[in-house]
Amino acid sequence: MKPWGAEPAGRFDEHVLVSETLRGNPLGDPHERPLWVYVPPGYDSDPDRGYPSVYMIQGLTGQLDMWRNRSAFRRNFPELADELFATGQAPPCICVWVDCWTSLGGSQFLDSPGTGWYHTYLCDEVVPWVDERYRTLAAPEHRGIAGKSSGGYGAMVTPMLRPDLFGGLATHAGDALFESCYLSEFRETARVLRDDYEGSYERFWEDFRSRPAFAKTSDGHLLNDWCMAACYSANDDGTVRLPFDAATGELVPEVWERWLRWDPVRMVPGHADALRAMRAIYIDAGKRDEWFLDLGAEAFRRALERIGVTDVFFEIFDATHMGIEYRYPLSLKYLAERLAPPG
Repeated sequence: MKPWGAEPAGRFDEHVLVSETLRGNPLGDPHERPLWVYVPPGYDSDPDRGYPSVYMIQGLTGQLDMWRNRSAFRRNFPELADELFATGQAPPCICVWVDCWTSLGGSQFLDSPGTGWYHTYLCDEVVPWVDERYRTLAAPEHRGIAGKSSGGYGAMVTPMLRPDLFGGLATHAGDALFESCYLSEFRETARVLRDDYEGSYERFWEDFRSRPAFAKTSDGHLLNDWCMAACYSANDDGTVRLPFDAATGELVPEVWERWLRWDPVRMVPGHADALRAMRAIYIDAGKRDEWFLDLGAEAFRRALERIGVTDVFFEIFDATHMGIEYRYPLSLKYLAERLAPPG
């Protein structure tokens, strides 16, 4: 492969969407957001054809232009997606790359008084904007969403919350089974807050923003714990409630329960009808995932099985959490095939 980008066979249109939903958000983050729309080869030469659409969302700390990052001897996902359609390996579809970054690292694609209204932004601003400007098949049975890690979380919960918009999902190592993926880091965070920051998250953020990010090994779990709390357990006035005592790591049951209500595994029974109506559900994770999200993937699959959803792609493969962009075309192909119109 060439070490530089090549001209795509399809077309990437780069837009800036001015969001009224994100204007004046609690963190003061930009309300003008980049948005990429990919149209497959042949889109411009066949003006009467409509296409399924798949929305791509990112993991924690992801910003839209990071999709173009490449690892040695590997192509990035936009290049892999273009190749998938250019070579006819999957039915053509429109792909939409969405930015829901926040200055805390992410939004979990939820509405929260701690971060802003990112679920509403995605569902009520981005989707209609794309449908108005591109020849999408604007119905849930032809619209999917996919992501990894926190993006995989968003891909699980968004169709549960909005089955009127999304009829397919693909989650790569998505946050699920919260006691498995989150709980063990609370004690680590409590120690670091005590030893380095006088028990204060304010002091952590002052330090974090005064130097290169992630220069300390503890940065990741401190950022993650606070960001998740801002998404799952912020009060109506925006006050972020941690699910543990910052001095001891002891759980605060009423706040932890607020987190658990957002666990995809626990959400399944309450959204059974929506999930039974899905045309495509793809789940995978690496069996050496550092956050044990392979266990969450299995728990999510079993929760689906308990409500009678068995037509699911599921695989635990040999990998960690990182460097699995080569899996994304597999889920995109699966979604494209399942969301394509008959014939």
